[in-house]
Order: sequence, then C-alpha cells, then structure tokens
Amino acid sequence: MHLSKIDQQNIWHPFTQHQTASENLVIVKGKDAILTDEHGNEYIDAVSSWWTNIFGHCNEHISKRIKKQLDELEHVIFAGFTHPTAIELSEKLLAILPKNQTKIFFSDNGSTSVEVALKMAIQFCHNQNQPKNTIIAFKNAYHGDTFGAMSVGARGTFNQPFEPFLFDVDFIDLPNEANFEHVQHEFQQIIQEKKVAAFIFEPLIQGSAGMLMYEAKFLDKLVDIAQQNQVICIADEVMTGFYRTGKIFATDHLTNKPDIFCISKGITGGFLPFGITSCSQKIYDAFLSNDKLKTFFHGHSYTGNPLACAAACASLELIHDAQLTINNLVEWQSQYLSKLKSNTKIENLRQTGTIVAFDVKTDASSNYFNNIRDFLYDNFIKRGVLLRPLGNTVYVLPPYIITKEQLQKVYDVIDEVLEII
Repeated sequence: MHLSKIDQQNIWHPFTQHQTASENLVIVKGKDAILTDEHGNEYIDAVSSWWTNIFGHCNEHISKRIKKQLDELEHVIFAGFTHPTAIELSEKLLAILPKNQTKIFFSDNGSTSVEVALKMAIQFCHNQNQPKNTIIAFKNAYHGDTFGAMSVGARGTFNQPFEPFLFDVDFIDLPNEANFEHVQHEFQQIIQEKKVAAFIFEPLIQGSAGMLMYEAKFLDKLVDIAQQNQVICIADEVMTGFYRTGKIFATDHLTNKPDIFCISKGITGGFLPFGITSCSQKIYDAFLSNDKLKTFFHGHSYTGNPLACAAACASLELIHDAQLTINNLVEWQSQYLSKLKSNTKIENLRQTGTIVAFDVKTDASSNYFNNIRDFLYDNFIKRGVLLRPLGNTVYVLPPYIITKEQLQKVYDVIDEVLEII
C-alpha cells in the first residue's frame, strides 16, 4: 500500500478535517529551506514548519551536538538528578533573557510552557496567602491547546466543546492608536475591581489569530500598570523568540520586563520538542518554604531531556552568528511588502521583524475559516512552496538561512497565485 494511504488509514493529524482533507504529502528529506517528497518533488519551507526550524532542516551543527549527546546520556529523571547539558543550557538562556529572569523550568512544548507559567503565577499568589482568581488576556489570543492555555485564548470554534470547563478570563482589545485610551482604562478598571493574578500576552504579534500586529509602546504601558499593581506579567514568546521580531525576544522592544517567559518552537531549531518557562527570583522565592505544600508540584516524564537540551544549546550557539542573515531577511521582506502595496487584491499589509503578512480580499470576513484558504494553500504547494494561510491571511515566516533566490521564488509564487484569484 502507498505510504500516504497507510498514513490516511492509521494517523490522525492535527488541525485536519479528515472527511474532506486531501492525502498528506510524504516528506522523506529536508535540507536547509527545502523539503523533498517521496517522488522527488521539492518545496520551499516558507513557514519554518510551524515556525520552528529557524535554521532550516538538518542543520549540521545541531545534528552533531545531538549525536554526541546520544552517545553520552539520552535521558535521566529530572527530580533529584540533573545533568551537564541542562546546566549549560540554563546558563546560555539566562545570558540572553532580561536580567530579571533567574530560574529556568523545563517542559515539553509551547502549550505546556504556558501551562507552567499560569500555575506559577496562581500558586505564587496562593503561597503568600493572597489568592487571586482573575487572569487578563487579549482578545483573539492563542496560547496553546491544553486546558489552561485554552482558557487564556480566544473563545470560539477551536475550543467551543470545552468552554464549560475553562476558567474565567477577562479579555481586553488589542491596543492601537485609536483605542489605547479605552483599553488602558478598561485594564486599570479590571485590576482595581478584581483580584488579578496575571496578565498574559503574545508580545507585538498574535500569530494564530492571523498575524495581528501591535506596537511595543502600548504593551509597555500595560506591563508597567500591571507591575505597579502587583500583577504578574507573562510573555508568551513561543513564536516571537529568537529574533523573529528583529530582537532576541519581542519584549526586548519594551522598557518594562515581564516576570515570566514562555519559550518553545525555535529553541531547538525545530529538531526536538521542548518547552521553557523562565521566571524572576521573586516568583521562585515564593515557593521556598519548610512547608512542602508550597512546592511547585508540576513535572513531565521528559523534563530536561538531555537530547533536547543539547539541540537547544547548539541552536543558541548559532543564533549569536545569525544577526547579519536576520537583518538581510528583514530587509528583503520589507522590500517585497513595498512592492505588494500596488496590488489591489490584497489589504492590511504588515511586517514585524522577519514576518510579513497581508489579507486577500474576499466577500467573506477575514478569519481562519475563510473559504479562499484551501485554494491558496493548494496552489502554493502545486508551485513548490509551503505556505499555510490562516484563512485569507497569507504570511511569510521562513528559516533564517533561506537564500535570496529561494525567497524570490516564494514571492514570485505568491504573485502568480494572486493573479489567478
């Protein structure tokens, strides 16, 4: 039986309606920005495989580090034990995180890094006999698919069956020049009227919501207000970390630094699943006690996995030498965006760092379920480019090692598909 048929028979894929979905492409090889299927067809990975492979596929430096680790230690329990690679990684991370970050907690993916952050913030209050039961988040947010992460994300189609089980959250509008006075007033009012434990946000860009972008100055003010009122600020940097917005972390664009960071995706260069939650000393100290009930009772079987730690260490070594490449990518993206301004079939052109996005004009509203999505995706794939539109929102978020020629092909394919709409 053909591989794609066996896949169709055996495997349940994420975010896929299998009743109507086409057969999945069988990818047998990846190198740099190129994916190759079983028939030898090549595809430029212009979305870094769900925003993870920041240095492309099969990066030799990361591969070698994992292979070396594999021969030394593949895994060890992380309660009562530690290992050199986890310690090395903690030092590398704390060297690039804001100075207020002092502790690193390991988990498995972006959703769990958020779950850990929420539990840290809530128990921080509990351990000090100051129970607070309100979380503030932005409307249209996406923070993952576990129950805590769903609770602080947008309520709607994705999590409707689970809504009765999600905890209450106060959602505020994404700020802009026109609405900031209102958003700030509402934010302050919630803090004054309720017992607020935490404010969680995707800094500068809401990815899954359709690459919705907003300015650092507005977020900076909200973080300032929150911290003045003893509200824990949680930055979900799962997508935005490691120079996606032009700086190592998106919150590096802010003066006021969050209390907790959630990190995943690019941390291992896309090689292995991994999640990081870092926190300030103030958060950590609230868990220190002779009372064992104040312990942070959270963990995963693969917490601090040495192979994932090795991949992350290697990825962080590469990031320090990637600045020129990243700057070039930002400039190329900016030039293409300028060219697109004359295209009457699209609107709402936007860029933050290495990410560009725009909306294709349709009779329907702009959202994830806009019917033009499948037409766009199929035609991009047919032309050898992997782009995954969010409804009618097309975005380009390539690995940093993509060549100018490869990126130009991505642009040419986008132009060609826009022509036939």
